[in-house]
This record gives sequence, structure tokens and C-alpha cells, in this order.
Amino acid sequence: MVRVIGVGDNTVDQYIHLKQMFPGGNAVNVAVLAHRYGHPGSYLGWLGNDIYGRLILDALHSEGIDTSHCRILDAVNAHNEVTLVDGDRVWGASTAGVCPQIALDDEDLTFVSQHDLTHTSIYSYIEKDLPKLSEASSTLSFDFSDNWDRDYLAANLPWVHIAVLSYPGQPSDETEELMRWIAQQGPRLVLVTQGSQGATVFDGQQFYRQGIVKTEVIDTLGAGDAFAARFLVEHLSATPIQEAMARAAQSAAETCGYYGAFGYGIAIP
Repeated sequence: MVRVIGVGDNTVDQYIHLKQMFPGGNAVNVAVLAHRYGHPGSYLGWLGNDIYGRLILDALHSEGIDTSHCRILDAVNAHNEVTLVDGDRVWGASTAGVCPQIALDDEDLTFVSQHDLTHTSIYSYIEKDLPKLSEASSTLSFDFSDNWDRDYLAANLPWVHIAVLSYPGQPSDETEELMRWIAQQGPRLVLVTQGSQGATVFDGQQFYRQGIVKTEVIDTLGAGDAFAARFLVEHLSATPIQEAMARAAQSAAETCGYYGAFGYGIAIP
């Protein structure tokens, strides 16, 4: 089994059209979904002591995720609005809540070092702690989402072992050029998801491609996180890359079949 810890971002996704909200955030989602795929999961982050923070904590506890190193502050938790258009998410107003206050101490880093995979993201406000987080991690994966530029990548990639990012709608030659450049910055593995175009992995020598698994789409939110979580734990379990990608595509398709990244919806207050 691969011991996984998500470090950093959490949020509550408010589905305005459904009048429901769901726990989420990249680091939370990867920890929960990896646990659902059979691996021990932990989450370390800063949460508010309000209805949003309690929703996330309650969901994590229900899933059996270790939250012993989270900080609970008397402030507002991160949350954002989302609507769906033909199953695709469209973001609205958002607040970062207490997430930007994250600051890892030595005890946190010791806890991180007890895991096989540390996962964080561009939304985690973790850049200042990235060097020491990388040093404490057996394997550090970082999801850059689609909110990156090359300057940001160049500044943070040297600390990352597995780079994950979204690059939809781009031709294969541009995608391959970007992935080669990313690998030159330090990561040993690069995973790019491209929505309906599927996903590509580069291990420094070879490109591997995987198409989507067709399914009835209810909600695409969390599909990329599901792909990343499944691929990461499969890869660290020594599953061949092409097979790991096929299993990840199946997991992403399953996530599209329900609302929220991993369920636990409640009414918006």
C-alpha cells in the first residue's frame, strides 16, 4: 500500500443551481480518492471553524482520513460557487478563507515524512514551504492545474518529483514540447490531463497516452483529481505506466457519475 498525504488546499464547492455544497479541494480530493483506491490517507491543512470547515472535517473523518495535524481556526473556511453547463463546471465567486495561513513546522514535516506520497497544488499557498516539504517527502507530486505560466513552473518545478497539470485543447506537438521542458526542470515524471483529449505521461524517455473512458457525465468536477490520485498510487505500486493510466481513466469516468469530488453534499445555508 502507498501511504498518501494531501497537504494544503481545501474548499467547499457550492452548487448554486442545486442549492447544495460539497467538500473538495485538490489536496483533499487526492487524499480521499487514493484512500478509496485502497491506500492509507492523511490530510494536513488549515480549516475554518464554521459550517464549511466542519463539512470538510466530517467528510474526511467519515472516509477514515487522518486529520490529526490540521489546524482549526476561528475564521471563515475556503469556499466557492460553481454551476454546471452541459456537465462542465463554471466557477463563480470564491474566498480563500484560512488556507493562505498555512505554515508547516518541524512536527508537520516529520508527519509528512511518514508517508510514501505527498500531494499538493497551486492552490495551496505552499510555495514558501516547498523546499522543505520536498525534502521531507519520499515523493512529492504537485498539481499546477491550468492556472500556471512558465515563470511559475520554472520557480517551483525543481522541488517537484511528479508534475501534474492541465493543458486542454492543445496539439500533441505543443504538449510534448511543454512536457520535455518541464522534465528538464527537475521532475522525473510529468502527467498532463487534457479533458476530452485524454491524458499524456512523460517519464523522461517515452510518451504514454490514454484516451477517456466514455460514460454518462453528471459532473466533471473531481475527474482530473481522480485520474491523478489513481495514477499516482498505481505508479508508486509499480504498476506499468500504460496500465496505471488505463485504471486512472476508469476512475475519472466513475467520478463523472455523481455530484462533487467525492460526495457528502448538504444544503447551502
